[in-house]
Amino acid sequence: MWWFQQGLCFLPSALVVWSAASFIFSYITAVVLRHIDPLVPYISDTGTIPPERCLFGIMLNISTFLGIATVYVRYKQVYALSPGEPKIARLNKAGFTLGIISCFGLCIIANFQKYTLFYMHVVGACLTFGIGAIYILVQTILSYTMQPKVFWIRVIVLLWCGSSIASMFVSSVLLYSGLYGTDLVQKLHWNSQEKGYIVHIISTISEWSLAFSFLSFFLTYIRDFQKISLRADINLSGHSVCKTPNSFVADEHTLLIGGRL
Repeated sequence: MWWFQQGLCFLPSALVVWSAASFIFSYITAVVLRHIDPLVPYISDTGTIPPERCLFGIMLNISTFLGIATVYVRYKQVYALSPGEPKIARLNKAGFTLGIISCFGLCIIANFQKYTLFYMHVVGACLTFGIGAIYILVQTILSYTMQPKVFWIRVIVLLWCGSSIASMFVSSVLLYSGLYGTDLVQKLHWNSQEKGYIVHIISTISEWSLAFSFLSFFLTYIRDFQKISLRADINLSGHSVCKTPNSFVADEHTLLIGGRL
């Protein structure tokens, strides 16, 4: 059995690979069509103009679904491993809520492009990366008592994520403060001699760094998810779909997705 066939580890693996592919494919398309500059554009700029906008949107929508599934399985894992511990239960519920909100923000980013609806796009980015960073923090705290071996790896990723957010926030506020001109939101091509070019590059590098810090965090779920299987309990209420007797006549317990506990 291959490693990606063990348990549910294909979920975080698919989330990371698919999300990275959505960035890379839309970037390649936009560069080939000369819609953006090759040197470190904003991720959002790679999904601004058709046809890459269509590719960017549909791929990130699928990433949203994979993200929700991954967050849910992680929630169920922590719930199963720590029954009867109220502090962990509260943190786990908070983490699940934050993770779902972060995934919803990714859906907003996918469907409200920076070029057309900038403020909604910013809201989506804040939900995805801002709330998502808090989700990473909560999961790192949970790892302290439950998974000490992976705890320090998640701490490093959390610090990477935090430094990327700080760098991106400071450089973006400075860039859009008006010191370097107006209408920079719709600017897709930059000249290295222009004012604000260095600040722009710092901002874009920070954004790519932030995105890949998130992907790196979900990579730490792979080994955990190899030990999880998903089962479906099917209750049959009759021998025909047209009949509905008062009592159940058969139960079926089916392994929905293979794995080991």
